[in-house]
Amino acid sequence: MPEKSVHKSDTSLTKRSKWVTPVLIILLIAIFVICMVFGGRKTTHDGEGFGGTDDAAADAAEEAGAKPWIEPIFEPSSGEVESGLFAMQAALGAGIVGYALGRMSGRKRGAEEAMAASDLSDATAVEAGKTNAAPANRIA
Repeated sequence: MPEKSVHKSDTSLTKRSKWVTPVLIILLIAIFVICMVFGGRKTTHDGEGFGGTDDAAADAAEEAGAKPWIEPIFEPSSGEVESGLFAMQAALGAGIVGYALGRMSGRKRGAEEAMAASDLSDATAVEAGKTNAAPANRIA
């Protein structure tokens, strides 16, 4: 009968010190608050708190005299619509990647289960003496 092995995760850092988790949580909150306080003060010339690098690169290229090669096919009517479309694109991409990873994981798990079932059935057949294979020491 095959034995199931139990893997224990290494929690030596958290076992030795009960204060590690609360300190990490406090540091995370502090970093978040600091970013929100100081990041909100630095605004771009448009008044946006966090200007994107795409806008900065486009502005720098226009100042250098570069002209656009193509015009956009569709321009959203507002920034909210643009953000919503971007969020939908990100969600669709995440869904496709998640589906692909889940499918690959399922194939691997299915192959492992089939192999385990095959090994188990071979072992039971040998134990029961019902194997069709010829013995290795038999002379033909």
